[in-house]
Amino acid sequence: MTAPHFTYEGAPDSLIKQWQRRRAPMGFEGQEGLPDAGVDLAPYLEGRVPKDLPPLPDSASRHLQKTRELELLLTGETSLVLLHAQLTAHLRKRGFPDHAPDLFHRLWAEQGDHLRANLSNRWLISALITFGDHGAREDQRLLGREMGMLFSVMKLYEFERLFSGLPADQAFAFGKRAKSGLPLDMPAFSLGSGGLDINLLAPIWERAQTVPLAGPIALTLLERLNQDKRSLFARLQTMRHRQSARKKAAANARNPKSE
Repeated sequence: MTAPHFTYEGAPDSLIKQWQRRRAPMGFEGQEGLPDAGVDLAPYLEGRVPKDLPPLPDSASRHLQKTRELELLLTGETSLVLLHAQLTAHLRKRGFPDHAPDLFHRLWAEQGDHLRANLSNRWLISALITFGDHGAREDQRLLGREMGMLFSVMKLYEFERLFSGLPADQAFAFGKRAKSGLPLDMPAFSLGSGGLDINLLAPIWERAQTVPLAGPIALTLLERLNQDKRSLFARLQTMRHRQSARKKAAANARNPKSE
C-alpha cells in the first residue's frame, strides 16, 4: 500500500510551531519603547526617515534591529510611515505594548489620508492584516482577514506562476490546457459562465464601502488591483474576451451574412 503524501509533515502541529516561532515578541532594552497612545502626531508628519544612520550596537534589542530594518526600507518617508510600520511589526507578534492597538487605530482615524497616500501596497496590505487581528469592531476584523487571505493566496499563486516563464500580464493561450484535475477533485472553473472571481471579489468590495478605517484601505487596494494587468483576475478577463471573440467568429463563419 502506498504511503500517503503530506505536503507538510506533522501538520498541523509542525505548522503551528513554525508560525508561533515567527510571532515571538520583539523585546525592548532600557528606555526603548513605542510612543504613548496620546503622542502628538504633528512632528511625525514633518519628520523624515534619514538616509545616514549610525551603526547598531552588537547588543541591540529586537525592537531596535527591526526599527533599523524598517528605516532602511523607508528612507525618505515621513516619520509617521515609520511609526506605522513599527506598530504593525509589533502587533503581528504574540506580545506587544498594551497601548499599541490604540495608537494604531488613532493613526488611521486621524491620519488615514496621509497613510493611504504614502504607504506602498505592501504596507497597506500589512495594515489590513493588522486590522484582522486588532480591529476594534467585528466588521474591521472580518474585512482585514478576508483581504489578508485574498492577497496572501494571490502572492503565493502569482509567485509560483512566474516559473511558467510567462510575464505576469500575459494570459495563457488556448490549446495547451493540461488534462489533470484540480486539487481536492474540485470541479473545473467555467471560463465562459463561471462567476467564482466575481463571487469572491464582489462581497468584499461591497463590505469595504461600509467599514470605518479599514474599509478605505481595502477600497484603495481593490481599485489598484482592478487597474493592474498582472493579476489572475485580469488574465481571466483577457481569456474570456478571447473566448467570446472566437465563438463570435465561429458563429459568423457558420452563418455568414448575405451581401
